[in-house]
Amino acid sequence: MDYISTLFIEHSALQAIVVLSLISALGLVLGRIHVRGISLGITFVFFIGILAGHFGLSIDSQMLYYAETFGLVLFVYALGLQVGPGFFSSMRTEGAKLITPALMVLFTGTAAAIVLGILCGVPMSDMSGILCGATTNTPALAAAQQTLEQMGIESSGAALGCALTYPLGVVGVIMAIIVLRRFFVRKSDMPLPDSKHQKNVFIASYRVTNPGIFGKTIAEVASISKHHFVISRMWHNGHVLIPMSDRQLLENDILLVITKPNEAEALGLVFGEKEKKDWNSSEIDWNKIDSELISQRILVTRPEINGKKLASLRLRNNYGINISRVYRSGVQLLATPDLILQLGDRITVVGEAADIKRVEGILGNAVKSLNEPNLVSVFIGIILGLMVGCIPLSIPGISLPVKLGLAGGPIIVGILIGTFGPRLHMVTYTTQSANMMLRALGLNLYLACLGLDAGKHFFETVMRPEGILWLALGLLITFVPVVITGIFAMRRLRLDFGSVSGMLCGSMANPMALSYANETIDGDNPSVAYATVYPVCMFLRVVIIQLVVMFFV
Repeated sequence: MDYISTLFIEHSALQAIVVLSLISALGLVLGRIHVRGISLGITFVFFIGILAGHFGLSIDSQMLYYAETFGLVLFVYALGLQVGPGFFSSMRTEGAKLITPALMVLFTGTAAAIVLGILCGVPMSDMSGILCGATTNTPALAAAQQTLEQMGIESSGAALGCALTYPLGVVGVIMAIIVLRRFFVRKSDMPLPDSKHQKNVFIASYRVTNPGIFGKTIAEVASISKHHFVISRMWHNGHVLIPMSDRQLLENDILLVITKPNEAEALGLVFGEKEKKDWNSSEIDWNKIDSELISQRILVTRPEINGKKLASLRLRNNYGINISRVYRSGVQLLATPDLILQLGDRITVVGEAADIKRVEGILGNAVKSLNEPNLVSVFIGIILGLMVGCIPLSIPGISLPVKLGLAGGPIIVGILIGTFGPRLHMVTYTTQSANMMLRALGLNLYLACLGLDAGKHFFETVMRPEGILWLALGLLITFVPVVITGIFAMRRLRLDFGSVSGMLCGSMANPMALSYANETIDGDNPSVAYATVYPVCMFLRVVIIQLVVMFFV
C-alpha cells in the first residue's frame, strides 16, 4: 500500500512524473477512438486531466506550474522553429488574407461577449473571465485580473469564469472545425499534400520567339527582366544543354523555367510562346526527360555551407551543373543567387552524373550527420523567447504595460531563429521527426497539467446557479464567430481549409485545436497559418481585454 501511495498520492517529483505520464498515456490511447469518423486525438489528454483532478488526484503546485509552463514553451518554440523558414514568404503572399479574418474572429467574439453580458445581466468583471476562457487565452486573463485589482474590484469571478469556460473553449474550436468540414467544405477547398510546393514554385517551358532577346545571353536577359526565374534546362536543335549565364538564346530554343506562380504568364512576354505541357505534376520522372542530364536532390550537411549565399558557391561555373529548387521545412524555394542556404536544405541539382557527384562532396549529402539534433539552439532560443515575452510594452491610454508572455515570446523568437539564424551561422536545423517529438511532448505536458488543475473545481462550478449560463455564453462566444468567419474565409477570400483551420486556431490561441487540425489535414498549411496570426491576435487580446474591463466594468 505504501508503494502505491508513493507512486500516486504523496507529492514528490517521482509522483508528479507518474501522474502526468498516466494522464498522457490514457488520453492518447482514448484519443485514437473514432466515433462516426471523428476523434479528438491529443486533446483527450486534457479531459482525462479534468477527470483525474475531479477525483482528487493532484501533484505539487510548483511542480504543476513548472510542467505546464515548460510544456507550453517547448510546444510554441518548436512550432515557431518549424514554420520559420516559410513564415515571411507566407506573410508576403497570404499574410493580409489570413490576418483579416483572424481579426474578424477577435472583434466579433469580443463584441458578442459585451452584448451577451449586458443582455444576460452578467457583471463584466465575470464576463471578462468567460471571454478569456472561451478564447483559451490565459495571458489575457492575467491582464484582466491585474486591471480589476488596480480598479479595486474583486477578480475571483473572472478566474472562475475562465476555469469554467476554458474546456469548452478548447472543444468549441474543434467542434467548429468539424462542423465546417462536414457541412461547408467542398473538395476544392481542401489543400493538396504538396500545396505549399505548388504555391511557392511553378515550372513551365517556353519556346524562344521574342526577337528582342535573340542573341542575348541568359545573364543579360535576367538583368533587364524584373521577374524572378531560374532556367533549369534548355534545348537547342534537340540537344539538351546546361544553361550557363553566358549562354546565348536563339530562336526556337526551348527553356525549362522555374519561377513563381504569379510570374509564369508574364515570362511569356520575355521569352515568347509558353508551351502547354504541365511540368508541375508529381508523377514526372525528371531523369527520363532526356538521356544526357539527370536530376538529383542533395542534402546540405556541411556546417561551412550554413548561412552562405547560393551564388557564393559558384557551383554552376565550377562544376557545370544547375540548381533549380531548394526544399526547406516542407517549403519549395526558388534557387535565386541571393538565397541563403541552411543545414537540412534539399537542393535539386541538374547536370551530368559525374559533375553532380563532385557537388555532393561540396554540399555534404551525409544524412547521418543531421540525425543528432542541435539542442544548443533549442535552449538558447527558449531563453531568448522567455526574455522577449517578459518585456513590458507600454500602450498609450492603458495604465498597465502589456507583455507577450510565455507563449508569445517563444513563438516569435522561434520564427526569427528559424528564418534568420543561418545568416548568423547558427545551426538551427532539426529533423521533422525531432521537431514533432518536441511539439508533442510539450503539448502533452501542457494539456495534462491544465486539465489536472481545472478539474479540481470544474464540476462543482458547473452546479452553481450561474454555471450553466456561463457555459452557454462561453460556447456561443467560441463557436459562432469561428464558424461564421471560417465560411467567410473559404467563400469570399478563397482560402483553403487547411489555412482556414490554422487561422481559426491561431486567432483563438488554441494549440490543442491546431494539433487536431494537423492530424486530420494534409500539409503544413494549418501550422503556417497559425503562426502567422497567433502573435498578432494574442497581443491584441491582451490589450483589448484591458480596454473592455476599463470601459464596461
